[in-house]
Amino acid sequence: MTDRAEQQDRAMRGHFHHAAQQRGFTLSQAQHAAVDRLGRLAGELARSAWRLRRPPRHLYLWGPVGRGKSWLVDTFLDGLATPHKRRLHFHDFFRRLHESVAQPSAAQQDTGDKHQGAAVDRAVDELLDGCRILVFDEFHAHDAGDAMLVARLFRTLLERRITLVTTSNYPPTGLMPDPLYHHLFEPTIALIEERMDVLDVSGPVDFRREPRRQEVSQRFATGALLRPGQEAAAGLTPPGPGEAAPVAVHHRDLPARAVRDDLVWFGFEELCEGRTAVPDYLALAERFPTLVLADVPALVAATRDARQRFANLVDVCCDRDVRLVLIGTDPMTGLAPGSPIQRDLDRTASRLALLRHPAAASAAAESAAATG
Repeated sequence: MTDRAEQQDRAMRGHFHHAAQQRGFTLSQAQHAAVDRLGRLAGELARSAWRLRRPPRHLYLWGPVGRGKSWLVDTFLDGLATPHKRRLHFHDFFRRLHESVAQPSAAQQDTGDKHQGAAVDRAVDELLDGCRILVFDEFHAHDAGDAMLVARLFRTLLERRITLVTTSNYPPTGLMPDPLYHHLFEPTIALIEERMDVLDVSGPVDFRREPRRQEVSQRFATGALLRPGQEAAAGLTPPGPGEAAPVAVHHRDLPARAVRDDLVWFGFEELCEGRTAVPDYLALAERFPTLVLADVPALVAATRDARQRFANLVDVCCDRDVRLVLIGTDPMTGLAPGSPIQRDLDRTASRLALLRHPAAASAAAESAAATG
């Protein structure tokens, strides 16, 4: 490294330790390894792009929920002096990519070029113009229908002079876990392992479950998990006659049970069992600060697609700081520890643990009163 690169490396490591001290925690051993790698990357990025034969190696950080992956990359970007940096949640970027691919340029229309690869190349150029370092937070691949688009996206990014840093709850080999479709993603997995440094940041502590260390947005944490009849505990009034209305989302309308100034109320059947998708949830999050979901079942009894849609909805609400109120059964009820369903919902369970549970609090209070 040059002197300037070494200075940036040391400065970035110091930045991480200072940020951790400010939040009142000590870096774990796995986080130390990530800090060292991100420090080196900061040093490499300190060199002028035109002097480099190729961009610095890409980085894939993975580990279970709550291990500080998002904090690591957010702190890294905050400490980078370059303006040519972007951080995107994978849900957001993929929605924009879908929209761009669905709207070919005039030149493509004139020539009849509808090749998906060309469309993805164009979309990436439009969305990441001038970007030198891109952070993808919470990358995953579950949807078989999107597998080829995700695969083309990764190839395009890795071919650009853009350094990609991504976080995921899954090792590369765990992407697209459905055995019926996993083989479709194996070439992309091989590309990730070849072109990216894969770093495991697993550790024994789920920081999200330690209140003093929560990094979740404030409004989301004011949400609640209620039983039917407990709506008043969250300051809610159930929908009345005449409140049902359609809500415009992503190229469609969804039937809401109530639409109020800052709140929308849906049933689980309409929002998770129907053919909804992440762009629909993002559209709701942009319009409504509070989202109520009623008739929530134990997810073990829901369809696989409904479980994935519910997990996506929780992700969007947490990431976009939407107050989420769930009414029904605790979604995690009946999940066998270590089962495939439970593993797929680890991140969801971690985020739902941040919601208030008036039912549990009431039961605890009644038990204390009875034994007091």
